[in-house]
Amino acid sequence: QVQLVESGGGLVQPGGSLRLSCAASGSIFGLDRMTWNRQAPGKQRELVAAITRGGNTNYADSVKGRFTISEDNAKNTVYLQMNSLKPEDSAVYYCNMISPWRDYWGQGTQVTVSS
Repeated sequence: QVQLVESGGGLVQPGGSLRLSCAASGSIFGLDRMTWNRQAPGKQRELVAAITRGGNTNYADSVKGRFTISEDNAKNTVYLQMNSLKPEDSAVYYCNMISPWRDYWGQGTQVTVSS
């Protein structure tokens, strides 16, 4: 059973940066899309960024120009570089890897932006 393990979360001041990583424990057959999502207390989970195996990306309007999603196919890993962080970016961040047959989710990593 493939598992996703996230890392890189933590406490950062407004304007700071963090880089999240999500590594799959094995190969996912037919993997064609990877996403980062976040959920703040009392709010619904929302899509933050997505990348296809072809390298196409899309972002939530709230993070465009500040966040960058990327992948390393050889390492079965997806990254989220977050710059110019704001307090409203505070949430638990979840990675998601999608094949035609199932979704895989990580356990989440906390990001807190506060002075």
